[in-house]
Amino acid sequence: MSDDKVGTLTDEAVKRKQRLAELKKKNEEKNSENSNEFGNLPKPKFRSYKPQDESLKENVLEEAKPGNVESEVQDLLSAAHSKVVFEELDLTSLAPRKPDWDLKRDVSKKLEKLERRTQKAVIELIIARVKEDKRTNLAESVSAVGQM
Repeated sequence: MSDDKVGTLTDEAVKRKQRLAELKKKNEEKNSENSNEFGNLPKPKFRSYKPQDESLKENVLEEAKPGNVESEVQDLLSAAHSKVVFEELDLTSLAPRKPDWDLKRDVSKKLEKLERRTQKAVIELIIARVKEDKRTNLAESVSAVGQM
């Protein structure tokens, strides 16, 4: 039994050494990445600061010069002066609709039928009046129906 314990202890020691070696490799990789990060830092750009050190003076940016905006302004002004032709717009499409416009649309077909029936009834009344009165003047009988 003591030999078995010694064998398992040595196996565990070997495994522990392997894990430690793996951890060392990981740490070395992280350190190498960190060293690369510090080595690849961007160079400073001095826009409004004039450095005193000679090595930093080469990173100074030239003073910015304003661009020529006059040509762009002239283009905008010429575009503003040109007359814009608008297509004729239908004012009914722009004007707000009354709240009951959909009801009128739905009822309009029924009202057309009733209007035709009303016209027929008026014509029948005129014909009946003409037959009753046997008047020769059609205009008088039509005006008499209108007074009803």
